[in-house]
Amino acid sequence: MSEGSRKQRTEVPPGLLVVDKPAGMTSHDVVSKVRRIMGTRRVGHAGTLDPMATGVLVLGLERATKLLGHLALDTKAYLATIRLGASTTTDDAEGEVLAEADGSQVSEDAVREGIAELTGDLQQVPSAVSAIKVNGRRAYEMARNGEAVELAARPVTVSRFDLLDLRRTEATTELDVLVECSSGTYVRALARDLGAALGVGGHLGELRRTRVGPFGLAKARTLDQLAEDPGLSMSLDEAVETAFPRRNVDAATARALSHGQHVPAAQVEGTYGMFDPEGRAVALVQDRDRKAKPVLVIVPAG
Repeated sequence: MSEGSRKQRTEVPPGLLVVDKPAGMTSHDVVSKVRRIMGTRRVGHAGTLDPMATGVLVLGLERATKLLGHLALDTKAYLATIRLGASTTTDDAEGEVLAEADGSQVSEDAVREGIAELTGDLQQVPSAVSAIKVNGRRAYEMARNGEAVELAARPVTVSRFDLLDLRRTEATTELDVLVECSSGTYVRALARDLGAALGVGGHLGELRRTRVGPFGLAKARTLDQLAEDPGLSMSLDEAVETAFPRRNVDAATARALSHGQHVPAAQVEGTYGMFDPEGRAVALVQDRDRKAKPVLVIVPAG
């Protein structure tokens, strides 16, 4: 590594980068490109986004990669287009058509009733091309090899499923929808199940993730924007404050946390961030009885 490369790498600050992922790239492709743009190998992503999908992908750089596994990204929001009139092998537009029917005559009332049935707490069968493991193998690998994939239904929550627009073509009806849901919900499975309930088949045409946890498009940057002006979406301190409840502590407590020691509990549910008098995030902690135990020391002693 050249002296210039070493200098560039050491100057990369820790923090989060919220990328507006383009279609056609895997999450790993995005990580690889960000590594080149930002001049560091220490880049990781907090959950994947399908290649066909666009929108919010959260990346951690440098020490912030250790933060990714602690982020509560249990709610997500999407804008999607559902096409009624055909079912596919992948439940989206990239798969082969399994069956077709005239979807142009489906009434709007029937669509709204079907959407209502798919809102709330559901038992959802994931798509066969999901990343779920079956006997140690990814379901999508088995499906692409032509093997039969049977996945068990899983509990998910669709807190919002709104019809935004309805368009008709010669043989299909296209629906623009907004979906807010729990982690583990497959929007392509919603498209599949809606089409099946309406008797015409359905699949996902387009998908854009607008939010994951507390991170939305407002903070997102495209790869082209990043290449023109490399930089973080938020510093490590800002990321902790955005994603977790905050507790300010004195210098002595901050010093104890930096050594991984337990400190008095703050009676806060779940994981929260401890900040020193200078406003730096020192550690993520969880209360255990009367003590706050560090689960991640962000600023180690020394």
